[in-house]
Amino acid sequence: MPTDLEIASQAKMQPISEIAASIGLSADDIEQYGKYKAKINLPVKETPDKKHRLVLVTSINPTPAGEGKSTILVGLGDALAKLNHQTIIAMREPSMGPVFGVKGGATGGGYSQVVPMEDINLHFTGDFHALTSANNTLAALIDNYIMRDNALGLDPRRIIWKRVEDVNDRALRNVVTGLGGLMQGVPRETGFDITPASELMAILCLSTDLMDLKRRVNQIVVGYTYQKEPVTVEQLGFADAITILLKDAIKPNLVQTLAHTPAIVHGGPFANIAHGCNSVLATKTALQLADYTVMEAGFGADLGAEKFMDIKTRALDKHPDAVVVVATVRALKYNGGAQLADLQNEDLDALQNGLKNLNRHIQNVQRFGVPMVVAINHFVSDTDAELAMITENCQSLGVNVVTADAWAKGGEGTLDLAEEVVRLADQPADFHHLYSLDQTIEEKVTTIATKVYGAARVEFSKKAKNQLKQFADRGWNDMPVCIAKTQYSFTDDQTQLGAPTDFVFHIREFVPKLGAGFVVALSGNMLTMPGLSKTPAAVKMTIDEEGTITGLF
Repeated sequence: MPTDLEIASQAKMQPISEIAASIGLSADDIEQYGKYKAKINLPVKETPDKKHRLVLVTSINPTPAGEGKSTILVGLGDALAKLNHQTIIAMREPSMGPVFGVKGGATGGGYSQVVPMEDINLHFTGDFHALTSANNTLAALIDNYIMRDNALGLDPRRIIWKRVEDVNDRALRNVVTGLGGLMQGVPRETGFDITPASELMAILCLSTDLMDLKRRVNQIVVGYTYQKEPVTVEQLGFADAITILLKDAIKPNLVQTLAHTPAIVHGGPFANIAHGCNSVLATKTALQLADYTVMEAGFGADLGAEKFMDIKTRALDKHPDAVVVVATVRALKYNGGAQLADLQNEDLDALQNGLKNLNRHIQNVQRFGVPMVVAINHFVSDTDAELAMITENCQSLGVNVVTADAWAKGGEGTLDLAEEVVRLADQPADFHHLYSLDQTIEEKVTTIATKVYGAARVEFSKKAKNQLKQFADRGWNDMPVCIAKTQYSFTDDQTQLGAPTDFVFHIREFVPKLGAGFVVALSGNMLTMPGLSKTPAAVKMTIDEEGTITGLF
């Protein structure tokens, strides 16, 4: 069986100018990065007589067995195109942290991939590097400010702006800077986050244009004074410099699938420690040009989909017309207690128990009032009895199930799902957010934890309780909440699989991200800089004298 990389390397791509022309973009509308990649110049003109439907693809909680959400996403887009619907796929850009770590890439798999796969998973058009540089430029300017006159009295002990790198590097989680003497800066404790978790990534992904990006950068809180008053970028006067570094990164990237369906790949916030959706500009651009925009939300519906519904839709001013929840028989059995080595064997008891996880995701999506379907990403080990059990279970909840074979057959293996999505997207939706913005931060967190995760209650640390009072006093209550939580479980303990109930959900602290427009709530032991495994993916990669890469998925 060929690898994803082998399949992608054999692709016969069309020039990106032809892909652009297929959605009504001229040579003046794009800036080419080689033959097969381009940035889209904004704004674009809306194509008349399009349906402008938005389809959100999400999944159950991820497992080592794999779910294939991105593969189903790409296969669905190709299938809709096969049905003669103008379709654009909107995806996030992969982070090199997971690429060289354990998760792998984010361009789909098999015959449902976005290409050029190696470029997208590695440096692509440099957006991540621009964000990293802009973030660290701001950090350098802050350190220089406190070393010089520090007119605002910014307290070095209360600076919350960290540096970032797009790698998994646990050694950088906690560092001391400014050592070496008077002219080396002010010594202080700080740390690094991974670039996808940075506030600048969220700002890039939620901005509606370049000036909105600058406005948001101005609102960033970098730290507090000795009198514990917040200090923003606007007060320091650094916003234009940071915006200049992002003037190209804000433009969405255009590529294609193996079947030549246009794909806009832009922005890459993680869904476990950030809001997990591609950029508003990418989605809006696709919506302006296509009948169907098919986009993803990272990890399970408890993370990416909830954050899409409660955070991104407010900036996008558009809700999904249909939602696809991806699951596999293997992953459901794993959630039901089956061992990884036994997942190829029929196990109806484990599957029945694992369906509790899928059911909670179904019920959570239904809370938002949007039509939905469950897509079973097909494996050859799936049995008729297992598929029948899933279908019967979902139909009891009023949801249809469609089996898709996107990896092996591409769009051809996803046609049934595409037809169901078209049917659902034409139905009226009764969309509503999970909470209103005029609720307190505590109420928003509690609503998400109890209604989406299944917690009995939320326990806030002493630090978090103090922050809740401070944020309320400063008028920071009227923003959405972005909960940083393990992707593997509904709880804040990654070992608790399935659908636990009556547990206590723990919030240890909050981080104000006024530029992004939300407050981050850090739960349990969730970290904003991942680490590498004992055997990271990087050690399996090779490159020869001709530049041919192997071992990249």
